[in-house]
Amino acid sequence: MNDVIDLIKSHRSIRKFLAQPVDQDLLQRCIEAGQSASTSSFIQACTVIQVTQPDLRSSLAEWAGNQAYVEQAPVFLVFCADMHRHQLACDMHDAPMQSGFTEQFITATVDCALFAQNVALAAESEGLGTVFIGGIRNQIDKVADALELPALVYPVFGLCLGYPDQNPEVKPRLPLSVVLKQNSYNFTKDCDDIAEYDKAVRDYYRTRTGGQKEMTWSEQISGMLVKEARPHMLSFLQSRGFLKK
Repeated sequence: MNDVIDLIKSHRSIRKFLAQPVDQDLLQRCIEAGQSASTSSFIQACTVIQVTQPDLRSSLAEWAGNQAYVEQAPVFLVFCADMHRHQLACDMHDAPMQSGFTEQFITATVDCALFAQNVALAAESEGLGTVFIGGIRNQIDKVADALELPALVYPVFGLCLGYPDQNPEVKPRLPLSVVLKQNSYNFTKDCDDIAEYDKAVRDYYRTRTGGQKEMTWSEQISGMLVKEARPHMLSFLQSRGFLKK
């Protein structure tokens, strides 16, 4: 067996934490692990903001949809896709930066996600629990203002870190046959395989909630995707200097 693969496959989102603090040296080692993630063309387009001020944590929790663990977790980080330092690099060499390209938005966002996943894995390898917080994009303009983000920077998601005070089951993932294709996108069996997977997800929710929730994966997704998905994001990103061309 491979300990790294076993660790990755044992991931659970943790939303309840012990009061035990996380040593700052340990956190910094996790951030350094994040820096070791792959980065497109060495662009290194991620900045992490550790939020320690109680009033700011409280506001972020509210803006994220009243997610109490944003306020209560021993550590809360905000991962930002950052092209601002690249503007500084161009300024240092009197080079006019060509910004606003969709490709730059993609590479910065992917860089940020890879960085954050490394941080989460490093933290979990040290016995910490994690949960990503996409809800900070609910009122992303308030988050950006509160964190004093300059142009060409946007908050992608948050991350709660701490020692777990719960032990949830591992949530079942889609069958490998649905996500791993050979040579072409052959989806002829996908509906059948998803229908079978739905049974496992329904059982998972039934067990997790003591019978209070019985929902399949396809029901959850179909319910989510008939609604608008943060339509304010395009105008916000364009106001920050992204997605202009």
